[in-house]
Amino acid sequence: MTHPTNALRDEVSPKTAAAVRAAMTRLFEGRPQRTDGRLTKENLYKEAQVSRATMNRAHTILAEWDAHVAAHGKTTPGEAQRDATITELKRRLAKKTQECCLLQNKLKATATAIAALYHDNEALRQQLARQVSASVTPIRPRGPRQRR
Repeated sequence: MTHPTNALRDEVSPKTAAAVRAAMTRLFEGRPQRTDGRLTKENLYKEAQVSRATMNRAHTILAEWDAHVAAHGKTTPGEAQRDATITELKRRLAKKTQECCLLQNKLKATATAIAALYHDNEALRQQLARQVSASVTPIRPRGPRQRR
């Protein structure tokens, strides 16, 4: 049976402990070298370049990891910036989508108005053509002038 005071004692070499601690620091500071930077234990052992089993024997470091994640959450500075950027881009996309819908509706209304004007213009041209042909009297050429 393990003694309670030995429960948090690391069972890894000082070199491994240093590697895991350095990886933990890089992840907390948002400077990952080998992972995507998310604060997961999978990223911790990959960042430290040790196996999951080896990392699990670094009890003190894992306790520090758990305490930090409990106190600060799993969001890294890079993730917070990324999330803020995504939120801003979504807001801008929604605004541009709304503008596109408004312009599309204006375009449809304009096309309808142009079509109506085209048909009105055609009707007026036809009416004018009928009036001109009906009211024009051809001029007959006169014959030689007769003197009285």
